[in-house]
Amino acid sequence: MFSVIQRLTFVLIVVTLVGTFGFQAIRVDGFSMAPTLEDRDRVLINKLVYEFRDPRPGDVVTFYYPPDPARIFVKRVIATEGQRVQIVAGRVLVNDRPLDDDYVPPAFRDNDDWGPQVVEPGYDFVLGDHRNASSDSRDWGLVPKRYILGEVKARWWPFTDVALF
Repeated sequence: MFSVIQRLTFVLIVVTLVGTFGFQAIRVDGFSMAPTLEDRDRVLINKLVYEFRDPRPGDVVTFYYPPDPARIFVKRVIATEGQRVQIVAGRVLVNDRPLDDDYVPPAFRDNDDWGPQVVEPGYDFVLGDHRNASSDSRDWGLVPKRYILGEVKARWWPFTDVALF
């Protein structure tokens, strides 16, 4: 019992300190980022990183959902402004080159075609890692950079799946 209390105290202290210094803890809702992040995972978001640089392809980010900014989504940046995105038979191409997306298992891929589209200045193109079960830029368009809240840096819950990103 003492170890559970110790763990909870540690988590509360970390969350408080981290929140004070530009981090935020959030809960993942849904399976669109599986297997990278699962439903109900708790993650730490670095809210300061994009004050110093723009999101990069491959970053897992949180952002205000463009059709309803009251909601927050978690997805992976695939392409940034000026890049051309296209999906052919489920294979993502950025500037006509296949995306290295080995983090997406075959069972999570779709076989759809989409695009092409050039990402407009001030926007990013995002996809969920569970491509056949994700609402993302293919459905509702590009994400304004000003909507991006921060980068996912760590999964801290469940304790058995703690990971740094």
